[in-house]
Amino acid sequence: MRMFERVLVANRGEIAVRVIRTLKRLGIRAIAVYSDADVDAPHVALADEAVRIGPAAAAESYLDPARIVRAALETGAQAIHPGYGFLSENAAFGRACAEAGIVFVGPGELALEVMGDKIRAKRHVEASGVPVVPGVSEPDATDDELLDAAPLVGFPILVKPSAGGGGKGMQVARDQSELEHALPAARRVARAAFGDDTLLLERFVERPRHIEVQVLADAHGTVIHLGERECSLQRRHQKVVEEAPSPLLDAETRARIGAAACDAARSVEYLGAGTVEFLVSDAAPDEFFFIEMNTRLQVEHPVTELVTGVDLVEQQLRIAAGEPLAIAQDDVRITGHAIEARVYAESPERGFLPSTGDVLAWRAPAGDGVRVDAGIREGQRVTADYDPMIAKVIAHGADRAEALDRLDAALAETVLLGVETNIAFLRTLLAHPDVRAGHLDTGLIDRLPASGTAGGATAEAPADAGPSAPDSPTDPLERVARAARERDARVAAHGDHAWRSARGWRIGSGSPDSTAGVGEASPGSVDLDRATVATAADGTVWVHLDGRTAAFPRPDRRAALDARLAQLERGGSADPDLRAPMPGSVTTLLVTDGDRVEAGQAVLAIEAMKMEHRVTATVAGVARLRVAVGDQVARDQVVASVEPSTDVDAGPAAPGTDAEAAVAASAP
Repeated sequence: MRMFERVLVANRGEIAVRVIRTLKRLGIRAIAVYSDADVDAPHVALADEAVRIGPAAAAESYLDPARIVRAALETGAQAIHPGYGFLSENAAFGRACAEAGIVFVGPGELALEVMGDKIRAKRHVEASGVPVVPGVSEPDATDDELLDAAPLVGFPILVKPSAGGGGKGMQVARDQSELEHALPAARRVARAAFGDDTLLLERFVERPRHIEVQVLADAHGTVIHLGERECSLQRRHQKVVEEAPSPLLDAETRARIGAAACDAARSVEYLGAGTVEFLVSDAAPDEFFFIEMNTRLQVEHPVTELVTGVDLVEQQLRIAAGEPLAIAQDDVRITGHAIEARVYAESPERGFLPSTGDVLAWRAPAGDGVRVDAGIREGQRVTADYDPMIAKVIAHGADRAEALDRLDAALAETVLLGVETNIAFLRTLLAHPDVRAGHLDTGLIDRLPASGTAGGATAEAPADAGPSAPDSPTDPLERVARAARERDARVAAHGDHAWRSARGWRIGSGSPDSTAGVGEASPGSVDLDRATVATAADGTVWVHLDGRTAAFPRPDRRAALDARLAQLERGGSADPDLRAPMPGSVTTLLVTDGDRVEAGQAVLAIEAMKMEHRVTATVAGVARLRVAVGDQVARDQVVASVEPSTDVDAGPAAPGTDAEAAVAASAP
């Protein structure tokens, strides 16, 4: 029972940074691993040592057990902390660590194997008397067999990959026809993400609450829980906002669900920190159903740490080193309320599709009760290789209302320029009356109106903004962008010499803003002093001001004119060119070149950053493919086109980026 001296962190991004900070606090030498995409990442700079493990592709770096174990052996690491995602729930990786004489900071093989398979886990806990959601969990069931069994389960049905987690590959089917399309798509995603396309079906509980319980178990037979977290605010089965404790549960239900979680952990001889997830009926909060057990640290663990004062990473390390828990169940106290918001590199205006780019400016918020877990830096490139979550902003308050207010204020102060994010959407969500009142369910976000720029969303101005914009823009962000562009143009033309850039300067007077001319104040000059502004290599001006962020592309009158002329030639109909909604790789072609397609028919699928998106035909006609499976595509690249055909009923034009068709895909 001796604490480790050297620990390798087999992860990246914010979780790697978070684990390394605890290692350094405990005086343990931290060893990082990195791919070619992360050579200058913050977790690499923070660690005491760092080892390159391969190219950017996760399958050839962070998901390769042999490379991780070899890096640990080469650096003399006594233990490996897997973080979450990647290899954190991989039983084969746990065995590889044991065979190499390295401690895996996680549970034993039994827990990994049983709880890592949703079908086996469900049967295991059901045999122990834990209530489960009705469904079908036959490991070898074919699509036809699942289709036949579906009416017995009852619609709506949730299709879930048996392997993996985090909502990857899940789809909801509300009738037999939708299920026929959902099954092959879910298998494709599961096979690509986990190498296992086994599926299970579960009754989809309408308006459910997602409640999870944090457990700790040592090697000496002690199992405790640290209360519950509410994770009901989800989008496409991916958590967005989490809090502790749940505003739904009363004291009696909290004790019962905590005891059930501990029983589930004991049944697999659990070791370390884990989370048991339940569905709780909003109409009957005293009823709960087992979903799964995550045999690792959760993304949302900071809210539990803030309300209990327990460092979960420290507890993981101490348990892995053989120490008995120093905390008894009666010692656990829940103080105040904590709420976490996940900041994603994504575009709410484009159906929350992943976004990439260079981080031009990054400023984390601070203040009473505010915590930020992040793994980004200015100058870093956000790529399509990994999970789009780039930071977590967490707030703690004396009660839920104070925590909500502090979190909103912190998000308003968060500056991230160069990459589209969901920060403004998060603020809009936190202000929703149902969220403020604690009336939550997993479908709340999906019922919200389509996201726009309300609430200060990270937004792009129209491509022809500038020449066609009003001479005196009324939006403060647009005024700042115009003032910044004028300033940059003046510097480029004359240099930044004081005698040229200064205007109206005289002895004894203050120095006016450089954007103003003699005897006049340039629109936006005052706002420019208060704003954070950065200009990207492509000329896009990014502005953060008063809690809002916007991006203004370089004006291109010629491109705008060409687009308008092309639309006029089509008689105002939809564009026949189908464009990639996000950067990524082509995973499947759903038609062949020359096939006739109908408006709204899926033509191909593109995958990036945990999302698989189907590109659909905008008009009826003959499909002409421009890409092949495996091709890397850029955002807005033309990937196919449809030659309109007069003998095909065109029907209504369908949007080219059907966000609802996106499903969770690869591991982080």
